[in-house]
Amino acid sequence: MKTEHGYQQVSPWSWIPSLYFASGLPYVVVMSVSVIMYKRLGVSNTDIALYTSWLYLPWVIKPFWSPVVDILRTKRAWIIAMQLLIGAGLGGVALTIPTDDFLRNSLAFLWLLAFSSATHDIAADGFYMLGLSKHDQTWFVGIRSTFYRLAMIVGQGLLIMLAGQIESVMQAAGTVTATQVGSAVEHGTVLAWTITFYVMAGMFVLFFAWHRFALPRPLKDKPTLHETYTDIMRDFWQTFVAFFRKPQIGLILAFLLLFRFSEAQLVKLTAPFLLDSPELGGLALSTAQVGFAYGTIGVLMLTIGGLLGGFLAARHGLKRWLLWMVIAINLPNAVYIFLSTALPDNLLIINLAIGVEQFGYGFGFAAYMLYMLYVANGAHQTAHYAICTGFMALGMMIPGMFSGWLQELIGYQNFFIWVLAATVPSFIVALLIPLDSSFGKKTES
Repeated sequence: MKTEHGYQQVSPWSWIPSLYFASGLPYVVVMSVSVIMYKRLGVSNTDIALYTSWLYLPWVIKPFWSPVVDILRTKRAWIIAMQLLIGAGLGGVALTIPTDDFLRNSLAFLWLLAFSSATHDIAADGFYMLGLSKHDQTWFVGIRSTFYRLAMIVGQGLLIMLAGQIESVMQAAGTVTATQVGSAVEHGTVLAWTITFYVMAGMFVLFFAWHRFALPRPLKDKPTLHETYTDIMRDFWQTFVAFFRKPQIGLILAFLLLFRFSEAQLVKLTAPFLLDSPELGGLALSTAQVGFAYGTIGVLMLTIGGLLGGFLAARHGLKRWLLWMVIAINLPNAVYIFLSTALPDNLLIINLAIGVEQFGYGFGFAAYMLYMLYVANGAHQTAHYAICTGFMALGMMIPGMFSGWLQELIGYQNFFIWVLAATVPSFIVALLIPLDSSFGKKTES
């Protein structure tokens, strides 16, 4: 029987949780897990920050190829195909980790993973709107966000803890060492990360199989081949030009690019700092301890901060809380100055410091997300929001690229002092941006 949203009634519970879990996992693998993996495999901080920051590029240019997802095939077909490619990318990383030229080879597969993940995001967000009624879209927005965050916990926490546990078992068994990128790397470490990526590849084979069965077939989910490519691109460029004609677009772009200037540098060096030895200025945590700190306590405090930020902005409006959110996302970076100075070995203190920083980030990042909605509001809202996310990724990519080089030049303690000083542009652009005082309030229509 045909319905408005599909050929048969399919419960959204059967596909929304798994779909958005599958969206979040490859992103956290590319942006966070890869950093820890490369650090454990002996790659320098300079190379880690440079190469993993380049992996933001697919999300930067995502708005430019989103029309292709509309023109060719259905959103459902794109989702299934990208999940298969993501699984292949994860399996490819696992295959290349034990090789001599593992850095170059694994990066090639991480690029495949990044492009597949960005394309999957386009298709999944489009499919969400096509597969659900307006009422269900509103009702399930919290569910999709929850399972996306759950993917963060699994990626940053459980999978890294798995790798760390395998490392510990292999070390206890007395494994031999192998040489990679000029430093001694334990064979158990190589094996641990190989197994971890094979586990993730297997997960996406299961996602692929499940979604072939579970995803509905909305009647509206059709390729736009009836329109010519010229028509599609004309509409796209008109939408793009309309974005850059927004009032005070210069200040808007400055906010999108500079609000996270400090965080973009910090995020690439926190895991290396936690893993490095005290002789190098680090805290010498194990892989499993880093996974626990960021994947459990970190994600929990991040979520609490994000929920509180959204609640307060909805109650009083974004403008009232904007300065406090800028303070929250930036000043807790000072915990890393404390950690790099004191070099504590007490895990409770370390976890509390990370929890404070992540709570502040969650609370402050709410301002960024809400301001992107404010900028995108009006005609072409979906496309303009996608453009905003592209600038967000660009603002993370460029500062992150030189952060590893800078840290190795001046050391962890001076680097974290610089990171705190680098928060100044965030405060400046937040004070200058155009923002309606009523935006975000519950009474807003």
